[in-house]
Amino acid sequence: MKPETILAHTPKVLTQEQRQSYFDHGYLLVENFVSREWLDRLWGVTNRFIDESKGMNRSNGKLDLEANHSTENPRLRRLIQPVAHDPVYWEFTRSGPIVDLAEDLLGPDIKFHHSKLNFKWSGGGEEVKWHQDIQFWPHTNYSVLTIGVYLEDVDDEMGPMGVVPGSHKGELFNQYNDKDQWVGCIDDRDVPRVDTGSAVYLKGPAGSVTIHHCRMVHGSMPNNHPSRARPLLLQAYSSADALPVTPHNNPSPESGAIVRGKAARWVEFDETPCQIPPIWDGSYRSIFVVQQEEREAELAASGAAD
Repeated sequence: MKPETILAHTPKVLTQEQRQSYFDHGYLLVENFVSREWLDRLWGVTNRFIDESKGMNRSNGKLDLEANHSTENPRLRRLIQPVAHDPVYWEFTRSGPIVDLAEDLLGPDIKFHHSKLNFKWSGGGEEVKWHQDIQFWPHTNYSVLTIGVYLEDVDDEMGPMGVVPGSHKGELFNQYNDKDQWVGCIDDRDVPRVDTGSAVYLKGPAGSVTIHHCRMVHGSMPNNHPSRARPLLLQAYSSADALPVTPHNNPSPESGAIVRGKAARWVEFDETPCQIPPIWDGSYRSIFVVQQEEREAELAASGAAD
Protein backbone atom coordinates (compact mmCIF):
# COMPACT_ATOMS: atom_id res chain seq x y z
CA MET A 1 0.00 0.00 0.00
CA LYS A 2 1.37 3.40 -0.93
CA PRO A 3 2.32 5.92 1.80
CA GLU A 4 -0.19 8.52 0.68
CA THR A 5 -3.00 5.97 0.95
CA ILE A 6 -1.87 4.91 4.42
CA LEU A 7 -1.55 8.52 5.61
CA ALA A 8 -5.15 9.14 4.54
CA HIS A 9 -6.25 6.37 6.92
CA THR A 10 -7.08 7.71 10.42
CA PRO A 11 -4.23 6.82 12.83
CA LYS A 12 -4.76 4.80 16.00
CA VAL A 13 -1.75 5.73 18.16
CA LEU A 14 0.80 7.70 16.15
CA THR A 15 0.66 11.36 15.16
CA GLN A 16 0.70 12.34 11.51
CA GLU A 17 4.17 13.79 12.11
CA GLN A 18 5.42 10.43 13.38
CA ARG A 19 3.91 8.62 10.43
CA GLN A 20 5.40 11.05 7.93
CA SER A 21 8.78 10.73 9.67
CA TYR A 22 8.63 6.96 9.25
CA PHE A 23 7.97 7.24 5.51
CA ASP A 24 10.66 9.92 5.12
CA HIS A 25 13.39 8.32 7.25
CA GLY A 26 12.44 4.63 7.43
CA TYR A 27 12.26 4.19 11.20
CA LEU A 28 10.63 5.27 14.45
CA LEU A 29 11.43 4.92 18.14
CA VAL A 30 8.48 5.14 20.53
CA GLU A 31 9.59 5.11 24.16
CA ASN A 32 7.61 3.42 26.97
CA PHE A 33 4.97 2.19 24.54
CA VAL A 34 4.42 -1.33 25.93
CA SER A 35 2.91 -1.47 29.42
CA ARG A 36 4.57 -2.98 32.48
CA GLU A 37 1.76 -5.55 32.60
CA TRP A 38 2.61 -6.79 29.10
CA LEU A 39 6.36 -6.78 29.86
CA ASP A 40 5.79 -8.89 32.97
CA ARG A 41 3.73 -11.39 30.98
CA LEU A 42 6.36 -11.60 28.25
CA TRP A 43 9.15 -12.03 30.79
CA GLY A 44 7.15 -14.77 32.52
CA VAL A 45 7.33 -16.97 29.43
CA THR A 46 10.77 -15.77 28.28
CA ASN A 47 12.42 -16.86 31.53
CA ARG A 48 11.15 -20.38 30.90
CA PHE A 49 13.08 -20.58 27.65
CA ILE A 50 16.22 -19.18 29.25
CA ASP A 51 15.93 -21.93 31.89
CA GLU A 52 15.35 -24.52 29.16
CA SER A 53 18.52 -23.42 27.39
CA LYS A 54 20.59 -24.15 30.49
CA GLY A 55 20.09 -27.87 29.92
CA MET A 56 21.32 -27.70 26.31
CA ASN A 57 24.82 -27.99 24.87
CA ARG A 58 23.94 -27.25 21.24
CA SER A 59 21.42 -25.22 19.28
CA ASN A 60 18.21 -26.67 17.90
CA GLY A 61 15.26 -25.49 15.82
CA LYS A 62 13.87 -23.46 18.73
CA LEU A 63 16.86 -22.05 20.62
CA ASP A 64 20.03 -20.67 19.01
CA LEU A 65 23.01 -20.61 21.38
CA GLU A 66 26.34 -18.80 21.36
CA ALA A 67 29.40 -21.05 21.08
CA ASN A 68 30.41 -20.46 24.73
CA HIS A 69 26.96 -21.17 26.17
CA SER A 70 26.89 -23.29 29.34
CA THR A 71 24.55 -24.21 32.18
CA GLU A 72 26.38 -21.87 34.54
CA ASN A 73 26.66 -19.08 31.97
CA PRO A 74 23.68 -19.33 29.61
CA ARG A 75 24.22 -17.38 26.39
CA LEU A 76 21.03 -17.69 24.39
CA ARG A 77 21.20 -15.77 21.10
CA ARG A 78 17.71 -16.27 19.75
CA LEU A 79 14.35 -17.83 20.48
CA ILE A 80 13.20 -18.78 16.98
CA GLN A 81 9.55 -18.03 16.11
CA PRO A 82 8.38 -17.38 19.71
CA VAL A 83 4.74 -17.27 18.56
CA ALA A 84 4.99 -20.99 17.81
CA HIS A 85 6.19 -21.86 21.32
CA ASP A 86 3.89 -20.04 23.73
CA PRO A 87 0.42 -18.50 23.29
CA VAL A 88 1.39 -15.35 25.20
CA TYR A 89 3.76 -14.35 22.40
CA TRP A 90 1.06 -14.97 19.80
CA GLU A 91 -1.54 -13.02 21.80
CA PHE A 92 0.86 -10.08 21.97
CA THR A 93 1.65 -10.29 18.26
CA ARG A 94 -1.95 -10.81 17.14
CA SER A 95 -3.81 -8.39 19.42
CA GLY A 96 -1.30 -6.50 21.56
CA PRO A 97 -0.69 -2.74 21.37
CA ILE A 98 1.89 -3.02 18.59
CA VAL A 99 -0.81 -4.02 16.10
CA ASP A 100 -2.12 -0.44 16.29
CA LEU A 101 1.38 0.76 15.37
CA ALA A 102 1.42 -1.63 12.42
CA GLU A 103 -1.96 -0.36 11.23
CA ASP A 104 -0.80 3.26 11.40
CA LEU A 105 2.11 2.47 9.07
CA LEU A 106 0.75 -0.34 6.87
CA GLY A 107 -2.92 0.48 6.53
CA PRO A 108 -6.05 -1.24 7.84
CA ASP A 109 -5.36 -4.75 6.49
CA ILE A 110 -2.31 -6.35 8.09
CA LYS A 111 -0.67 -9.74 7.76
CA PHE A 112 1.78 -11.35 10.19
CA HIS A 113 5.00 -12.72 8.70
CA HIS A 114 7.30 -13.94 11.49
CA SER A 115 8.75 -13.28 14.94
CA LYS A 116 12.03 -13.77 16.79
CA LEU A 117 13.54 -12.84 20.14
CA ASN A 118 17.20 -11.78 19.98
CA PHE A 119 18.87 -11.73 23.38
CA LYS A 120 22.32 -10.20 22.71
CA TRP A 121 23.74 -11.47 25.99
CA SER A 122 25.91 -9.34 28.26
CA GLY A 123 29.70 -9.33 28.10
CA GLY A 124 30.05 -9.36 24.32
CA GLY A 125 26.73 -10.61 22.92
CA GLU A 126 27.33 -10.73 19.17
CA GLU A 127 27.11 -7.82 16.78
CA VAL A 128 24.66 -7.80 13.89
CA LYS A 129 26.41 -6.57 10.75
CA TRP A 130 24.88 -3.98 8.45
CA HIS A 131 22.12 -5.62 6.44
CA GLN A 132 18.62 -5.23 5.00
CA ASP A 133 15.74 -7.52 5.91
CA ILE A 134 13.74 -7.81 2.72
CA GLN A 135 16.36 -9.92 0.90
CA PHE A 136 15.79 -12.61 3.56
CA TRP A 137 12.08 -12.75 2.73
CA PRO A 138 11.16 -10.89 -0.51
CA HIS A 139 7.58 -9.72 -0.99
CA THR A 140 5.71 -8.44 -4.02
CA ASN A 141 6.02 -4.91 -2.60
CA TYR A 142 7.86 -3.11 0.16
CA SER A 143 4.98 -2.34 2.52
CA VAL A 144 6.67 -4.53 5.11
CA LEU A 145 8.16 -3.57 8.48
CA THR A 146 9.50 -4.96 11.73
CA ILE A 147 8.44 -3.83 15.19
CA GLY A 148 10.85 -4.53 18.04
CA VAL A 149 10.15 -4.33 21.77
CA TYR A 150 12.96 -3.83 24.26
CA LEU A 151 12.20 -6.07 27.25
CA GLU A 152 14.94 -4.35 29.29
CA ASP A 153 16.32 -0.82 29.53
CA VAL A 154 18.86 -0.37 26.73
CA ASP A 155 21.72 2.14 26.67
CA ASP A 156 24.66 2.77 24.34
CA GLU A 157 26.83 0.12 26.00
CA MET A 158 24.32 -2.65 25.27
CA GLY A 159 24.43 -2.64 21.46
CA PRO A 160 21.14 -0.92 20.62
CA MET A 161 19.90 -1.30 17.07
CA GLY A 162 21.38 1.25 14.69
CA VAL A 163 19.56 2.48 11.58
CA VAL A 164 20.78 4.59 8.66
CA PRO A 165 18.10 7.24 8.07
CA GLY A 166 16.76 7.33 4.52
CA SER A 167 18.56 4.15 3.43
CA HIS A 168 15.18 2.48 2.82
CA LYS A 169 14.89 4.69 -0.28
CA GLY A 170 18.29 3.71 -1.61
CA GLU A 171 20.09 0.69 -2.98
CA LEU A 172 19.19 -2.90 -2.24
CA PHE A 173 22.52 -4.61 -1.59
CA ASN A 174 23.94 -8.02 -2.46
CA GLN A 175 23.99 -10.22 0.67
CA TYR A 176 25.94 -13.15 -0.78
CA ASN A 177 29.72 -13.53 -0.43
CA ASP A 178 32.31 -14.13 -3.17
CA LYS A 179 31.62 -17.88 -3.01
CA ASP A 180 27.93 -17.24 -3.78
CA GLN A 181 27.05 -18.25 -0.21
CA TRP A 182 24.30 -16.40 1.62
CA VAL A 183 25.80 -14.38 4.50
CA GLY A 184 22.90 -12.01 5.16
CA CYS A 185 24.94 -8.82 5.36
CA ILE A 186 26.37 -6.10 3.16
CA ASP A 187 29.88 -6.84 1.89
CA ASP A 188 32.65 -4.72 3.43
CA ARG A 189 33.42 -3.38 -0.06
CA ASP A 190 29.86 -2.08 -0.41
CA VAL A 191 29.45 -0.60 3.06
CA PRO A 192 31.18 2.70 2.05
CA ARG A 193 28.16 3.34 -0.22
CA VAL A 194 26.04 3.53 2.96
CA ASP A 195 26.21 6.64 5.13
CA THR A 196 26.86 4.68 8.31
CA GLY A 197 28.27 7.83 9.90
CA SER A 198 24.70 9.13 10.10
CA ALA A 199 23.44 6.01 11.90
CA VAL A 200 20.99 6.57 14.73
CA TYR A 201 21.12 4.10 17.64
CA LEU A 202 17.69 3.38 19.06
CA LYS A 203 18.06 3.08 22.81
CA GLY A 204 15.41 3.50 25.48
CA PRO A 205 13.75 2.16 28.62
CA ALA A 206 12.02 -1.22 28.79
CA GLY A 207 8.82 -1.16 26.77
CA SER A 208 10.27 1.11 24.11
CA VAL A 209 9.46 0.11 20.54
CA THR A 210 11.64 0.27 17.44
CA ILE A 211 10.07 0.25 13.98
CA HIS A 212 12.08 -0.12 10.80
CA HIS A 213 11.22 -0.44 7.12
CA CYS A 214 12.10 -3.71 5.38
CA ARG A 215 14.66 -1.92 3.15
CA MET A 216 16.34 -0.06 6.03
CA VAL A 217 20.09 -0.63 6.43
CA HIS A 218 20.53 -1.53 10.09
CA GLY A 219 22.74 -3.44 12.50
CA SER A 220 24.09 -3.34 16.04
CA MET A 221 27.35 -3.52 17.97
CA PRO A 222 28.16 -6.19 20.58
CA ASN A 223 26.60 -5.84 24.02
CA ASN A 224 29.51 -4.78 26.21
CA HIS A 225 27.55 -4.36 29.42
CA PRO A 226 29.07 -6.68 32.07
CA SER A 227 25.78 -8.07 33.40
CA ARG A 228 22.68 -7.00 31.42
CA ALA A 229 21.35 -8.73 28.30
CA ARG A 230 19.55 -6.80 25.55
CA PRO A 231 16.46 -8.89 24.69
CA LEU A 232 14.62 -7.48 21.67
CA LEU A 233 11.33 -9.13 20.69
CA LEU A 234 10.77 -8.63 16.95
CA GLN A 235 7.59 -9.02 14.91
CA ALA A 236 7.42 -8.58 11.12
CA TYR A 237 4.16 -7.50 9.48
CA SER A 238 3.11 -6.54 5.96
CA SER A 239 0.18 -4.90 4.26
CA ALA A 240 -2.25 -7.60 3.23
CA ASP A 241 -1.55 -6.82 -0.45
CA ALA A 242 2.15 -7.74 -0.07
CA LEU A 243 2.67 -11.45 -0.71
CA PRO A 244 5.86 -13.37 0.15
CA VAL A 245 7.78 -14.44 -2.93
CA THR A 246 9.83 -17.17 -1.23
CA PRO A 247 9.12 -19.52 1.71
CA HIS A 248 10.24 -18.29 5.12
CA ASN A 249 13.49 -19.71 6.48
CA ASN A 250 11.81 -20.60 9.80
CA PRO A 251 8.10 -21.01 9.02
CA SER A 252 5.45 -21.18 11.73
CA PRO A 253 1.73 -22.07 11.58
CA GLU A 254 0.90 -18.42 12.30
CA SER A 255 2.82 -17.04 9.31
CA GLY A 256 0.44 -15.34 6.88
CA ALA A 257 -2.33 -14.83 9.43
CA ILE A 258 -4.43 -11.65 9.04
CA VAL A 259 -4.11 -9.83 12.37
CA ARG A 260 -6.12 -6.72 11.48
CA GLY A 261 -8.71 -6.08 8.79
CA LYS A 262 -9.22 -8.55 5.95
CA ALA A 263 -7.28 -10.52 3.35
CA ALA A 264 -6.43 -8.77 0.09
CA ARG A 265 -8.26 -9.57 -3.14
CA TRP A 266 -5.63 -7.81 -5.27
CA VAL A 267 -1.86 -8.07 -4.97
CA GLU A 268 0.30 -4.96 -5.35
CA PHE A 269 3.58 -5.32 -7.24
CA ASP A 270 6.55 -2.98 -6.90
CA GLU A 271 8.69 -2.61 -10.01
CA THR A 272 11.97 -2.46 -8.02
CA PRO A 273 13.77 -5.84 -8.14
CA CYS A 274 14.71 -7.60 -4.90
CA GLN A 275 17.48 -10.15 -4.41
CA ILE A 276 16.30 -13.70 -3.67
CA PRO A 277 17.76 -15.69 -0.75
CA PRO A 278 18.86 -19.32 -1.12
CA ILE A 279 16.45 -22.22 -0.99
CA TRP A 280 16.48 -22.92 2.73
CA ASP A 281 17.42 -26.49 3.59
CA GLY A 282 15.86 -26.52 7.05
CA SER A 283 19.14 -25.79 8.84
CA TYR A 284 18.73 -22.00 9.12
CA ARG A 285 18.69 -20.84 12.76
CA SER A 286 19.49 -17.15 12.86
CA ILE A 287 21.20 -14.19 11.25
CA PHE A 288 24.08 -14.72 13.68
CA VAL A 289 24.82 -18.13 12.17
CA VAL A 290 24.89 -16.92 8.57
CA GLN A 291 26.74 -13.65 9.24
CA GLN A 292 29.45 -15.46 11.20
CA GLU A 293 29.42 -18.24 8.57
CA GLU A 294 29.10 -20.80 11.34
CA ARG A 295 27.13 -23.22 9.18
CA GLU A 296 30.10 -23.69 6.86
CA ALA A 297 32.33 -24.32 9.88
CA GLU A 298 29.88 -26.92 11.22
CA LEU A 299 29.78 -28.70 7.86
CA ALA A 300 33.56 -28.66 7.56
CA ALA A 301 33.94 -30.12 11.05
CA SER A 302 31.54 -32.93 10.15
CA GLY A 303 33.21 -33.60 6.80
CA ALA A 304 30.08 -32.53 4.93
CA ALA A 305 31.47 -29.38 3.33
CA ASP A 306 32.74 -29.21 -0.22
